[in-house]
Amino acid sequence: MIIDLHIHSKTCSDGNLPVDQIIKEAKTRNIRLMSITDHDSIGCQAQARTLAEQNQIRYINGVELNISFSTPDYNNKIVSLDLLGYQYDLNNKQLQKKLEQLSQHREERAEKILEKLNTEFKKEDIQAFTKDDLKAIQKSADGALGRPLIADYMIKKGIVKDRKEAFEKYLVACNVAKYPLSLGEASTLVRNAGGKVVIAHPNDPYGTSLAKLTKSLKDQTEIIEQSMLPYIDGIECWHSRNTPETTEHYTRFSKKHNLIMTGGSDCHQNPIVMGTVKIPDFVAKQFLT
Repeated sequence: MIIDLHIHSKTCSDGNLPVDQIIKEAKTRNIRLMSITDHDSIGCQAQARTLAEQNQIRYINGVELNISFSTPDYNNKIVSLDLLGYQYDLNNKQLQKKLEQLSQHREERAEKILEKLNTEFKKEDIQAFTKDDLKAIQKSADGALGRPLIADYMIKKGIVKDRKEAFEKYLVACNVAKYPLSLGEASTLVRNAGGKVVIAHPNDPYGTSLAKLTKSLKDQTEIIEQSMLPYIDGIECWHSRNTPETTEHYTRFSKKHNLIMTGGSDCHQNPIVMGTVKIPDFVAKQFLT
């Protein structure tokens, strides 16, 4: 069985394909169980579920929530982590309200990032972004607005050649803090809506992960044991940027603590990698029994 429980759409997040094309591609790739996990948004879930069922694909409601996390063992350094929420009630009012707040903060954050970029542009005699540029970025986003989409707009304007240059030269230095959602608050939101909470890509060397605190797998799981276990139901053990060592370590840890194990490509469709991560069939049984 081909499984992918970590996919992002253009419709409601920072992917490159709208929901209908994602489902079409999933059908072509013979994906049998899937979840679209857009950043801080559940606006596409009803459409995704309907289209998936029409194409004989089993679907699980999904979302990816970004949190701010710290632990005393690492001098209370604040890092961003991602949590995946699954099988929640789409009609839960508390969850809907919080996601609306997160969406509003994303808009305000984008404005502040552009203000910082303009300060840098002035030093280099680059034309400043205007309100029309902000509107164009918002329009291109379709869904959740974040730095990757600002980077794409900078590429379009010829300011940088690719996302890597956009981040390294501008967007890291011009960053503005995301909404400070805590582990406890995010966990409560998903669980109160009847869902399950999963740590996303815990050792991702290029993304939001515990690798920002320590690259030691043993130390990462000690952090989870000491500070996170009461708030989570599972761990994403298979990911497109996992090494075999990472997957083996986290599957062993999950079994030790009776945690559910999930996996996905984290596909943003550039390139299209959905369905390419080999995930064992028993992962489906954790959700379908």
